[in-house]
Amino acid sequence: MDYIESLNPSQKDAVINTEGPSMIIAGAGSGKTRVLTFRIANLIQKGVDPFNILALTFTNKAAKEMRERIEKVVGPEARGLWMGTFHSVFARILRAEAEKIGYTSNFTIYDTDDSKTLIKQIVKEQYLDEKLYKPSTVLARISGAKNRLISAQEYLNNPHFMADDASAMRPEMGKLYKLYQDRCFKAGAMDFDDLLFNTNILFKNHIDVVNKYQNIFKYVLVDEFQDTNLSQYSITKKLSAKNRNICVVGDDAQSIYAFRGADIQNILNFEKDYPELQVYKLEQNYRSTKVIVNAANSVIGKNKAQLKKNVFTENETGKLIEIIKATSDNEEGRMVATAIFEEKMAHQLKNKDFAILYRTNSQSRAFEEALRRMNLKYKVIGGLSFYQRKEIKDLVAYLRFTLNPNDEQALRRIINYPKRGIGDTTVSKLLVTAEEQGAPLWDVLNNVHSVIPGRAAAAIEGFVVQIKNYMRLAENKDAFETAIEVAQSSGILKELYEDKTVEGLSRYENVQELLNGIKEFVDNPNIEDKKLGSFLQEISLLTDIEEEKDKDNDYIVLMTIHSAKGLEFKSVYIVGMEEELFPSQMMLSSRADLEEERRLFYVAITRAQSNLCLSFAATRYRFGRLKECEPSRFLNELDPQYLNISRRARPEPAATPAAATSSSPQVIKAKPKTASPVLSKPKSNYVPSPDFKPSDTSLLKPGMRVEHLKFGYGTVKAMDISGTDRKAIIEFNDHGEKTLILSFAKLKIHTT
Repeated sequence: MDYIESLNPSQKDAVINTEGPSMIIAGAGSGKTRVLTFRIANLIQKGVDPFNILALTFTNKAAKEMRERIEKVVGPEARGLWMGTFHSVFARILRAEAEKIGYTSNFTIYDTDDSKTLIKQIVKEQYLDEKLYKPSTVLARISGAKNRLISAQEYLNNPHFMADDASAMRPEMGKLYKLYQDRCFKAGAMDFDDLLFNTNILFKNHIDVVNKYQNIFKYVLVDEFQDTNLSQYSITKKLSAKNRNICVVGDDAQSIYAFRGADIQNILNFEKDYPELQVYKLEQNYRSTKVIVNAANSVIGKNKAQLKKNVFTENETGKLIEIIKATSDNEEGRMVATAIFEEKMAHQLKNKDFAILYRTNSQSRAFEEALRRMNLKYKVIGGLSFYQRKEIKDLVAYLRFTLNPNDEQALRRIINYPKRGIGDTTVSKLLVTAEEQGAPLWDVLNNVHSVIPGRAAAAIEGFVVQIKNYMRLAENKDAFETAIEVAQSSGILKELYEDKTVEGLSRYENVQELLNGIKEFVDNPNIEDKKLGSFLQEISLLTDIEEEKDKDNDYIVLMTIHSAKGLEFKSVYIVGMEEELFPSQMMLSSRADLEEERRLFYVAITRAQSNLCLSFAATRYRFGRLKECEPSRFLNELDPQYLNISRRARPEPAATPAAATSSSPQVIKAKPKTASPVLSKPKSNYVPSPDFKPSDTSLLKPGMRVEHLKFGYGTVKAMDISGTDRKAIIEFNDHGEKTLILSFAKLKIHTT
């Protein structure tokens, strides 16, 4: 086993010790994927049947990469592995066991857009305030409950949730959760959270199913364990309960997805569930220079909730981290674009060697404009993804409805596209009839003359005949043969082809690209099931960043830090390093939130291999107003011995690359162990009340005056609910608007 000899001692221990519960704490750039890959390969070479190994990842890309690496070591037998994302693996199990929880195996998987559309319809039907019950707000609340394994009925029976919703002026939230779940079930659909929630229900209510999969999965491995939520951990814990051969791999310092329900306590407290746990620490960073690694350590060391480790590197020392101060956000864009151009020319780098990382997507504008002026090719990751484009969703809706004719969202999308004379009123009548009769939607469509008279009924009859033809095709033909017939006979291809505008041509080409993708799926020798259902499951679980294909990949990447996790670049620019932007003002109300923001900064730093630059602006337009900005506290937390501070006079906009080269930053080396005056913060004039004592905030309402030990005095502007947390939006006299989570924030209510 030559591959094991290529490992360092810590990696080797983590690979060869395969029995019993294990936790591999993998620092940034420490070869985590390599270790996990070789551990699985070692299990197979020791005689474990690949079919008995379950490896769970968070992206399809990670699963594909690991599978390919394992195949190189052990050969094609690795294809028998159960490997994939949580959602894809458990969707596969649910398809096999669907009838036990009242679904058919052809259930639809709703994406976020489908879920929001359905919620919007329900809110409208219930005559609720659409501004108060925004689909994104309602969906976030429902998702938060599901991730904590709280059903709609349990939610309605919980007085705390009811009180929180009432305080947020959304007392019908629980009812909307129940109606949403009922409509999904009736449509034979599950959303992403349901794939995990329903797996938990399946395992809870059917001990025979749990036993079956416990016997199959003799070894369970979980990648990026710090990102798991309660629902995910509950499933893996049940599956590994019999053999206890569970191996989790992760880095608590890179836990940055609490807003999605990830619970860092899963990794911090893992040993409590497995007292016999073996812990292996991968502490050598192979990615970054000593300066970058040590600077990252100086930041993350400020967190209290963490597993101790000593990340180090034997790479070169590298150059100091540059910090750029700009007078405005537009100037920040120009300065960063200029710095990238100069670095690219000086070191003969490619565009793809650079990444600009920011806290929120809205920050990209200034950098896009500046890069365009410099003629530097770039790509924004996180825009409208391929499978969210209208023409793609239209064809996919036809394919979905072919497999699941009770899918209400698919029906609404396709019943009058291309136009066949069926209006919204007719569709609503069909849906109401199905609701009143308690009948499947497909049954109502098949007996349309008893509901709808005249020409509309004839049009619906023609639609039903068309769908039945597609059903027969899907049963007997592969996914491509079915899809090409649907695209042609539905009239979609004809309608798009006849649109000779630039946009129409682009839409037509996108549909052709979808059909090419289906053909590629069918021609893949590693895929056994070539049918339409198998293809639809695969695309429904893709993530935006994985699905994009670009033949010319030489572009500067612009993305949020959350999107950059797991990636690396030679040169990284972290921009917008300002208080209330990064760390976000939404994350300042508790130590736990602030520590998550610090972990996010740590993740951003450790994406860089050899060059790192941090920038901030003194002023920035936010919500249409010019605002003065404070440098981020995280800049002061960096050990100054690793920093250079760059200043430059306000430059003129660079029209060409030639103009850009004339503006070079003046570099000033910071004195070791002292905070730079550039990063100093103004002092607050607030003096706490001598009798300060936190009040009971359960009855907090807009208009109340409050006091906070850090932010001083303020007025409550509004109450908000996000996930299962109750929040107050407060305008403070000296610090502006803040959003505080009331379960953490200590507020004194002033009644006079």
